[in-house]
Amino acid sequence: MKNNSVITLVTGGNRGMGLAIAKALAASGQKVIIGSRNLDKGKSAVEKLAADGLKVDVIQLDVTDSDSVTAAAQELMEKYGYLTTLINNAGSVFDFRIEPSQISQELIRKDFEVNYFGLIDVTQKMLPLLKKAPQAKIINISSMMGSKTEALNPQSEVYKAVAVGYQSAKAAANMFTVQLAKEMTRNNLPITVNAIDPGMVATEFGGATPEQAREMGAKSIDVGITRTVALATDFENKDNATFTNISGPVAW
Repeated sequence: MKNNSVITLVTGGNRGMGLAIAKALAASGQKVIIGSRNLDKGKSAVEKLAADGLKVDVIQLDVTDSDSVTAAAQELMEKYGYLTTLINNAGSVFDFRIEPSQISQELIRKDFEVNYFGLIDVTQKMLPLLKKAPQAKIINISSMMGSKTEALNPQSEVYKAVAVGYQSAKAAANMFTVQLAKEMTRNNLPITVNAIDPGMVATEFGGATPEQAREMGAKSIDVGITRTVALATDFENKDNATFTNISGPVAW
């Protein structure tokens, strides 16, 4: 597939890892649209990319607002007619280091609204556009923190992590990834569905500054987006229902 026929939507694309993914894919020749909850911030991000010679579009998209998602899907259908790639990058954590016995259901629901329900709503409403492409990809940005196998592995880098709402939401999103991938296969649709663990990345995710994240061992954004960019630009890769990072497969 030629890059000029590739149209990619990146949710949460106005800053951090989402913006870096959008920049890398635009530089590769893809047509990239960033979904931004705040349209003004999205426009500002587009202007920054334009200063680097990259043409990227923006659309208002709040993954926790069903009306916003519906309107975005309709606008994309009218303007482009199809999508080749959906990168579900938008995510948040609201309960870092709160013990499971103490976490409020309010915080758990916030984690699920963004990381699970929002991801599903966007995916379901963008599927009609993806089905119009000759070949399409859904890439869900997940986390090793959602792996029950690694949560029980004393040698794992996430063994000591405690963010039960966020971790549960990512584990649930992983199951959605698997089941959707199987559905695409059953229906003989040329759409692959995969999850990627970027690892801990030096961004403002979770309320930390990039500097604080680096002090805790976070990798650079360029390293964090490596696996996502590789999968999003390789249309010879037909792998389906995988969970990977730069080191290889991640245990579900």
